[in-house]
Amino acid sequence: MAFTASDVIPLTQARATLSELVEQVKAGAEKIITKNGESYVALIDAQRLDYYHQLERERIHLLLIDEVSKGLDDIAAGNVQDARGALTELKRRRAAKR
Repeated sequence: MAFTASDVIPLTQARATLSELVEQVKAGAEKIITKNGESYVALIDAQRLDYYHQLERERIHLLLIDEVSKGLDDIAAGNVQDARGALTELKRRRAAKR
């Protein structure tokens, strides 16, 4: 969603016009509230925020599925190492750095 100049509101103005801003947000707008000329917070509809959180969870799940797929490909290709041996090697490297 593209922002226009009218979507960027100084905090002092947002305090004075909060009810009006809330109605605009409920109608589909998103507002960026600034403080000292810098982006400070965003005002968005609660349902849209839930949707954004859902998208983020789905993105994380897709990344995990991709990592699992890569791991399974490594196993199928024989790129495996004994867990105890790998941990022992890590401990040895860490001790050598000290």
